[in-house]
Amino acid sequence: MCSELTREAALRIAVIGGGPGGLYFAALAKRQDPGHEVTVWERNAAGDTFGFGVVLSDETLGGIEEADPELYTELAAGFARWDDIDVHLPDGRVFTSGGHGFAATSRRRLLDTLQARCRALGVDLRFRTEAPPAAELARTHDLVVAADGVRSRTRTAGAEVYRPTLDTRRCRYIWLGTDLVFDAFQFHVLRTEHGVMQLHGYPYSADGSTVIVEMREDVWRRAGLDLLDEQQSIAACEKLFADALGGHALRGNDSRWIAFATVRNAVWHDGTTVLLGDAAHTAHFSIGSGTKLAMEDALALAASLPGAASVSEALTAYETERRPVVESTQRAAQASLEWFENLDQYLEQPGWQFAFNLLTRSRRITYDNLRLRDPGYVAALETEFAGPGAPTGTPPMFTPFRLRGLTLRNRVVVSPMDMYSAEDGLPNDFHLVHLGARALGGAGLVMTEMVCVAPEARITLGCTGLWSDEQQAAWGRIVDFVHGSSGAAIGLQLGHAGRKGATRLMWEGMDDPLDQADAWPVVAPSPLAYRPGLGQVPSELTPARLGELREQFAAAARRGAAAGFDLLELHCAHGYLLSSFLSPLTNHRTDAYGGSLEARLRWPLEVFDAMREVWPEDRPMTVRVSATDWAAGGNEVDDAVAIAAAFTAHGADAIDVSTGQVVSDERPAYGRSYQTPFADAIRNRVRVPVVAVGAVSSWDDVNSLILAGRADLVALGRPHLYDPAWTLHAAAEQEWSGPGVDWPLPYRAGSRRPQTGRKQ
Repeated sequence: MCSELTREAALRIAVIGGGPGGLYFAALAKRQDPGHEVTVWERNAAGDTFGFGVVLSDETLGGIEEADPELYTELAAGFARWDDIDVHLPDGRVFTSGGHGFAATSRRRLLDTLQARCRALGVDLRFRTEAPPAAELARTHDLVVAADGVRSRTRTAGAEVYRPTLDTRRCRYIWLGTDLVFDAFQFHVLRTEHGVMQLHGYPYSADGSTVIVEMREDVWRRAGLDLLDEQQSIAACEKLFADALGGHALRGNDSRWIAFATVRNAVWHDGTTVLLGDAAHTAHFSIGSGTKLAMEDALALAASLPGAASVSEALTAYETERRPVVESTQRAAQASLEWFENLDQYLEQPGWQFAFNLLTRSRRITYDNLRLRDPGYVAALETEFAGPGAPTGTPPMFTPFRLRGLTLRNRVVVSPMDMYSAEDGLPNDFHLVHLGARALGGAGLVMTEMVCVAPEARITLGCTGLWSDEQQAAWGRIVDFVHGSSGAAIGLQLGHAGRKGATRLMWEGMDDPLDQADAWPVVAPSPLAYRPGLGQVPSELTPARLGELREQFAAAARRGAAAGFDLLELHCAHGYLLSSFLSPLTNHRTDAYGGSLEARLRWPLEVFDAMREVWPEDRPMTVRVSATDWAAGGNEVDDAVAIAAAFTAHGADAIDVSTGQVVSDERPAYGRSYQTPFADAIRNRVRVPVVAVGAVSSWDDVNSLILAGRADLVALGRPHLYDPAWTLHAAAEQEWSGPGVDWPLPYRAGSRRPQTGRKQ
């Protein structure tokens, strides 16, 4: 078939799958050009449908209204609309947040309306008819749209091109209906002898609501639900959630217990065939619906056809535009589904905090966004969090935080950042200005870069150290400035580069080895190079050498205490020496310091104990860890929880939670706040304070993380490079001038925006 498009070109279009996405695209394409020949194949009968209600966002509805006002008018007449979300706790308390603006309709009604619209426009609908394979259709049609669902045969047949991945998750859920009409979006959390279960519910019409019952698979099996048929499962759910249902019955529709699978494809189209909706991507139901995504796909695909030089060009434009939106949705959905998978770790939180945590789980709703939706609700949360006596409206980030004898004025930390600007390990005026400026900029805690415990412990020739009296005095000068000129505390991070040492300055080549004349021998738990084939193979440390290194850490800690630092952090992250002991990818030892996680922890704990022994009792110590290696066979979140628990048992006051940089072939899942779920898990499973880091850049995200109980402190690196006064500016943007922020007297005139015409 000819796939060239011109202004007058009429296309032969085949749509595989008669769900909402396929039907909606068919209607849009036919409405766009009545000359198009559009055929839809659907293996089920016209009246068959699965599930009950469909939630659509205002954005989706706006797109429908613009693209096809007649269809919008028909759909809008039967929408159930509501604004509130109710969070029901196991103890019976309910927390309600308003201003959310939902709309839903029954799936049957949506399909009937779309089918009627297709028939009115002249689309050829073929129900109870198996579509020919996409490759066969492509020979007789200009465009093939594969809207054939999560088990897409088109995707399977073209797997070499589409390169799909299916991530099957750890919960089981069943999709049911009830004649109880909820007046809000419902989340019910139930504690049972088998474990935690939850109910998601929402209205979709004047006489019905959708109910989804979900739980971890191990809970599902312990409860015996894996042994029940549809009717037995319905009866069991009615009994379990009798209070939530108020005596109303549940009903099924070929309802089964399902393990959600997140579908992703490297490529969405092949020539003139394109995947749409669940065939291309899925997103967990807890942030919306697959129907919403599929209908938005249909809108975007139809919009790509006019003006394109060819069908292939149109499909490329469609994927280019649509993929970033879908991937953003999938990231939010991933955060949401993981939150529900781990819901039980939050049940010890105060009820108000649990509810806020649930509402903000996907990171799409945030503290500030919720404040716009329901200011009274957020004001109550602020009061609960800040505690008695705090000024009304105190932002969470400007509440104080105490670690041992140290009270931080606010929750903002300047993250440790290597500056590569020292000579012979000596901090200089650059470091004074760098750290001093950020202390003046309002942060509660300013951290040094990784300060090395010996010359051969450095990453580069530009790294600072603390192995001499001269270095101690230079650091003392910086500490004195921070204490004398700001309300910030200053922390010392101590570490050893290990196998990542003897490399060039960052701007000369990250991790590139020094010339042999300038390099020093590097060491590690095992003789494994960080970048195989490039740079040194480290020497394996002997037990005797481990003892010497332990004493170097203790000696540097003594010097740090004498220099006046308020807090001491041991760097056990990012593939440096102590981190490489913790990871099974870098520690292949067969002695007492290798093997099991307990053995891999042995030497890092010995170092920590030696430092804690010489560090003043009233001053806190923290540990920075890489909570995942982002590599197969490496440490993952459960290992990080165990590592954090071990350091906590040895006296760590907080865990600074980073990720990765342990092996050079890592595959990080970058994204907004991408490392914070690991801090969240450690905080709420170990019950230890944590510092969260990783692509956090807005004060809104800082407030959200803290108020939700996912972190106690939030460390920001690059934002503080861009703006040393980031914290002061965050206060000004929130119109906050109360406790927790203090403009230095010489800067106070800049705390308010200058007004034109006034004398400055």
